[in-house]
Amino acid sequence: MPLFPQEPIEKRNGRELPEFRGRLKMATAPGSWCLCELLRFFYSLFLPGLIVCGALCVCLVLVLCGIRLMLQRKKMSLSTSKNGRKQMVIAFFHPYCNAGGGGERVLWCALRALQKKYPEAVYIVYTGDVNVTGQQILEGAFRRFNIRLIHPVKFVFLKKRYLVEDSHYPHFTLLGQSLGSIVLGWEALMQYVPDVYIDSMGYAFTFPLFKYVGGCQIGSYVHYPTISTDMLSVVKNQSVGFNNAAFITRNPFLSKVKLIYYYLFAFLYGLVGSCSDVVMVNSSWTLNHILALWKVGHCTNIVYPPCDVQTFLDIPLHEKQKTPGHLLVSIGQFRPEKDHSLQIRAFAKLLCKKTAESPSLLKLILIGGCRNKEDELRVNQLRRLSEDLGVQEHVEFKINIPFEELKNYLSEATIGLHTMWNEHFGIGVVECMAAGTIILAHNSGGPKLDIVIPHEGDITGFLAETEDGYAETMAHILSLSAEKRLQIRKNARASVSRFSDQEFEVTFLSSVEKLFK
Repeated sequence: MPLFPQEPIEKRNGRELPEFRGRLKMATAPGSWCLCELLRFFYSLFLPGLIVCGALCVCLVLVLCGIRLMLQRKKMSLSTSKNGRKQMVIAFFHPYCNAGGGGERVLWCALRALQKKYPEAVYIVYTGDVNVTGQQILEGAFRRFNIRLIHPVKFVFLKKRYLVEDSHYPHFTLLGQSLGSIVLGWEALMQYVPDVYIDSMGYAFTFPLFKYVGGCQIGSYVHYPTISTDMLSVVKNQSVGFNNAAFITRNPFLSKVKLIYYYLFAFLYGLVGSCSDVVMVNSSWTLNHILALWKVGHCTNIVYPPCDVQTFLDIPLHEKQKTPGHLLVSIGQFRPEKDHSLQIRAFAKLLCKKTAESPSLLKLILIGGCRNKEDELRVNQLRRLSEDLGVQEHVEFKINIPFEELKNYLSEATIGLHTMWNEHFGIGVVECMAAGTIILAHNSGGPKLDIVIPHEGDITGFLAETEDGYAETMAHILSLSAEKRLQIRKNARASVSRFSDQEFEVTFLSSVEKLFK
C-alpha cells in the first residue's frame, strides 16, 4: 500500500492525457461504438455471404439445367410418332377451357386455325376441368360456339387449378394467383413438354418456366392485362372499385401500401411478360397497356378475337318480336367485373321512367356462363338484387344455354346491354351488333375504342357510364322510330365484318408464324 495517494494516471501534472480523452468520449457515446462494431461485423460477413450466394446460384442453375435436360429427353420420347418422325407439339394453357366466354372462343378458333395449317402437329390443352371428359369439353365447344375441330386434341388435366382461384386469396389476390399459376404451370410441364407454348388466358408468370426450363417457344394472347395503369390510377385516386375495397380508400396509409404493392407487382408482371416471343392483344386498349408494361413492341400485334358474325347474319333486321313489348339482352360470363348489378339497377330506373311503352312490356334477359360455385353465388346475389328492387318479374337469368337458344334471344331483342368498365374487347358487344340489336355499351375500353365507333360516319350504337346514363339512353333508344332503329342496326351489322372468324384466322396465323420457324 503506497504511503502517498497517487494522482490518477489519466491526470499527471494537472494535464489530461489525449488517449484517455478519447476513451472518455468513446464511453460517452456507446451507441457510436456499437454501430461501428455492427458495421465491422457485417463487413466481415460480406465476402463469405457472397461466396455462399454464388454457390447457391450455381447449384440452382445446375439443377434447372438438369431438369431441362430431363424434360427435353421426355419431350423427344413423347413427340416421336409411330413411323419414327418427330412431331411438333403445340400446347395451349387454358385452365378454364370448358367455360363459355369469349376467351374460350379464341381458344377453339385458334386451335382450328392451327390444325388447318399444321395438320401433322400434336395439339395439347392444359385444363383444370377435371370433372368432365375431353369429349364432353369438345361437345360443349360445339354446342356453345358452333366450332368443331378437324383433328384430335389431347387434354392434360391439372389437379391444382384451385391455386389460381381468386377465392383462395382474400388478400394480395393478384400476387397469390400469379404465384399459384407457376405451381399450376409446373404441374402442366411435368406432364407434357411442348415445343410451342401458347397462353390464352393471361397467366404470364408461367412464361419463364416454359421458356427457360421447358425450352419452349412462347406465345401469348392477352385478353386483359393482369394489372393495368388504370388499376394503379384507381388506387392512387382512392376510388372505390371491385378491386379496391371501400375500407382501403378511406385509409390513406392502406392506400399507399396497396399502391406500392401494385407498382412492385406491375414491375414483376413486365419482367415475366417480356419472356414472350410473340404477343397478341385483342384490342387497342389492351395494346396500350401491354406496351407500357411489357415493352415488347417489336413482337406485339393486335389480333381481334373471332366473333361468329356470319352465324347472326340470317337474323332479320326488322323488328319481329314474338311477344309485344321490348326485350333487353345482356351477354357475358357472371364475373364481378362484368357489373351485372349495374344493368339491373339501371333497368329498375328505366321501369320507373315514363316511356311510351308500358313497363310491363319490358324484360331484361341476362345470358352468361358460370365457371364455378363463386359465379353461381354471384347469380343468386343478382337474383336477390332484382327482388330488392322489385323487378324480379321483369328479369330472367339464362345460364350456360346452347348456342341456338342464345341466337333466338338475340333475334328478338331490341337492346343489347354491356356494363363492364374497361372491357378489354367485348365479343358479346360484337355479337349483339351482328344480330341486329342496338348496343348500349360502357363508355370505356374496347367498346369505346374499337367496336361502337362510327361506320362511314354513321352511328352504330350507344355508350354510357352511370345508372342514370344507362336508364336515359335505354329510354331514348325505345323512343326512336322503328325506321331510325333499323338504320342503326344496318350500320352496326356492316361495321362488324372486321371481327369475323376468317379475319381472326388470317391475323392469328400471321402473328404466330414466328413460333414455328
